Amino acid sequence: MATQRVSNNIRKLRFMAGEMTQKTLAEKVGVARQTIIAIEQAKYAPSLELAFHIAHIFAVPLDDVFIYDPTD
Repeated sequence: MATQRVSNNIRKLRFMAGEMTQKTLAEKVGVARQTIIAIEQAKYAPSLELAFHIAHIFAVPLDDVFIYDPTD
């Protein structure tokens, strides 16, 4: 049985957004910094609403932030 995984480009997007800190991103989307850390490390999959909010902060489509690979 394949493991379903969601990876992301948040760290890269933060860097490209003027080296935005995890704390700043967390404040902008209304979560704890630890949540951003867990999402970046693919230890936590965000809700759909949070995922869209993160994409909106970076002004990119959702699939530029999150990548779903069911065969990982």
